[in-house]
Amino acid sequence: MGSIYRNEMGRQSIRGWCTEQLDRWPVRHERTVVTAKDVPSHVVTAGAGATTVVFVPGTNFNAASSLPLATALVAAGRRVVLLDVPGQPGLSSGERAPSGGGLSWYGCWLGEVLTELSAGPVTVLGHSFGAAIAVSCASPCVEQQVLVSPGGLTRLRVSGSVMAASAAWYVRPTPKRSARLLRAMHAPGRQPRPELVEWMTLVARYARSSGAPGGAKLPATTVPRRVVAGRHDTFLPPRHLGSAVRRTLGIELDVVAGAGHLLVDEAPEYVAALTDSSGGTRRSPHGPADCGGASLDR
Repeated sequence: MGSIYRNEMGRQSIRGWCTEQLDRWPVRHERTVVTAKDVPSHVVTAGAGATTVVFVPGTNFNAASSLPLATALVAAGRRVVLLDVPGQPGLSSGERAPSGGGLSWYGCWLGEVLTELSAGPVTVLGHSFGAAIAVSCASPCVEQQVLVSPGGLTRLRVSGSVMAASAAWYVRPTPKRSARLLRAMHAPGRQPRPELVEWMTLVARYARSSGAPGGAKLPATTVPRRVVAGRHDTFLPPRHLGSAVRRTLGIELDVVAGAGHLLVDEAPEYVAALTDSSGGTRRSPHGPADCGGASLDR
């Protein structure tokens, strides 16, 4: 184990930004910390709808950086639970997962969070790394999953231009370089929110990015799933992700025109609509749930 933060000042800077964003969020909400897998985990709850949606963000993102999506979910009549993933910059523990703690560890972590919150039945909405965590979770609290650009099903495709933008952002972070990297995660012509530019600059300055640990696990489950991705996803192009989704989950990938890897930020209302529990999800053809399963393709 080890902290993702470069120093204590960095940890405080990250936490201060997150706290400020949540303080400024006009939606009434509650914040709490639960312990799951012996790790302090920060939770934000908002809304009072009949359907509870638990959002698990992707690498380098958290509740405070996902407020447009949270606002759209509340406006759509959902009760929203936003999680900060341990080992990612945010208000949960900054310690990396224990040695050997791959996605199965994170899947069980999510299951314990749901148990601690007495949350169920719920829809789990995951993005990228967060979607890989959702796929790896076999909690009986989960009644459906919505997976946006899920990691862990196939390897990432990183072009030379994106790799150069990522390296420049990480080695010498500036708002200009953060914006360049974020534009690569959006569809052509779309511009990132100023808050995301500010956030990604802080992440590069003060944290050591930690990506998804290996391939996802596929617990045996009959939970309905829906999988979507932006047509311009630079990390998980639909032509590659679609075949992996079909092979591993037994369902088809829905492709969204005019969006990239950050579909959750580019089209939050669209993503919120996918969580309608009245139907529209597809059932994966697997057996009863347990906490384990075979590795999917990396």
